[in-house]
Amino acid sequence: MASSARIIQSSSAWFQKKINLRPQHRGVHLVTEEILREVPELFQFAIGICHVQILHTSASLALNESWDPDVRDDMEMMLNKIVPEGLPYRHSCEGPDDMPAHVKACFLGSSVTIPITEGKLNLGTWQGIWLGEHRDRAGSRKLLITLNGCLREANCTPLSPVSPMASTSS
Repeated sequence: MASSARIIQSSSAWFQKKINLRPQHRGVHLVTEEILREVPELFQFAIGICHVQILHTSASLALNESWDPDVRDDMEMMLNKIVPEGLPYRHSCEGPDDMPAHVKACFLGSSVTIPITEGKLNLGTWQGIWLGEHRDRAGSRKLLITLNGCLREANCTPLSPVSPMASTSS
């Protein structure tokens, strides 16, 4: 597929929505489709950015494999080897999985930013959004979705390419 680059001149459109993901058991879960169902406004954007932020410190978000569920199982296995329970953590207010959950969340991160192209997330082949659920008994997880870009029905006018060496002085 050929790469297309264009400059868009328009006023910027913003959209923000808080959503709840269904509760998951401990592990790594593909949640791309669940997010897309909750944010149909994405389809209104011709070009832009989608930022997804998890509003919890014991769960995480990442972009990774969307086809083979074994990858998610292997990731959970490795996270448990790297950050085991049972170490003498000082913070254990909410149980033995609490501090390891915070460390795993730091490793994977709390947000993902994905380009929007023609109303769709512009993900790579086999990429999807993962929820890393690091607690044994977690509830629903809240996400804040922020969209920014040019709307499809707006006047998104492509500009002519400009040489970076062009002078603006006369």
